[in-house]
Amino acid sequence: MDIDLYVVAITPGIALALGIYLTDRYDKEPLHLLIKIFVLGGVSILPVIFVERLLSYFNIFTGFLQVAYVAFIVAGFTEEFFKRVIVMRFAYNHRAFNEKLDGIVYAVFTSLGFATVENVLYVVFRYSNVNTIGLQRAIFSVPAHMLFAITMGYYLSLAKYAEDYNRRRYYLRLSLFIPVLLHGIYDYILMSKSSNLFAIFIPFVIFLWSYNLRKLNRYYRESKKMHTAQEKDLSE
Repeated sequence: MDIDLYVVAITPGIALALGIYLTDRYDKEPLHLLIKIFVLGGVSILPVIFVERLLSYFNIFTGFLQVAYVAFIVAGFTEEFFKRVIVMRFAYNHRAFNEKLDGIVYAVFTSLGFATVENVLYVVFRYSNVNTIGLQRAIFSVPAHMLFAITMGYYLSLAKYAEDYNRRRYYLRLSLFIPVLLHGIYDYILMSKSSNLFAIFIPFVIFLWSYNLRKLNRYYRESKKMHTAQEKDLSE
C-alpha cells in the first residue's frame, strides 16, 4: 500500500473543506455534523457507482449524444442527486442551519466527502501509474466538485428562507438542475476529446470560480452583517 498516494488523494478535499469551515467565521456549524455529512458524502459513492453502471446500459446513443448522456445523466445527474439527498436528509432541517451561508457549507462538505473517496479510487487504484494524476485532480476535479456544491447550497438556502411556496419549489429545483448543468458541461468538455471544446476548458473553469465565489461572498457578507448587528444589539 502506497501511503503517499493516499495522502495525495485525500489532502485536496480536506484542505478545501477546512477553507470553507474557516470562511464560516461568525456562526460555525457543529463539527460533528460536518464530519458526519463529509463521511456520508464519501459513502454515497456506492449507490452512485451502482446507478451510474445501471444508467450506462441505457446509453443507446452514438457520437456527441453518447458523450452528452454520460456527462449530463450518468455522471452529472447521478452524482449531484445523491449529494443533494444527503444535504436534504441530514442538514437542511437541522436547527444549526440558521443562515444562508450554512447551505453552502453543508453542500460543500458533502460534495468534498464524495470527491475525496472518488479521488482515492482514481489516484490510488485506477491511475496509480500516472504520476501527474494526483496534481491534475487536485487542481481541477476536486475543486470542481466544491464549486458545483456552492451553487447547490446557494439555491438550497434560497429555498429554505423563501416565504412563498412556489418560490421554494423553484429554488429546490434549481439546487439540483444548475449543479447538474455545470457538472455536465465540465465533464462533456473533457469527455468529448475535442480540441475545439478543450480550448474553452480553462475559461470555463475560471467562470466556475468567478460564478461561485460571488455566491459564497454574497452569503458571507450577509452572515457578517447579521452577526455584527446582533453583537451591536447585545452591547446596547
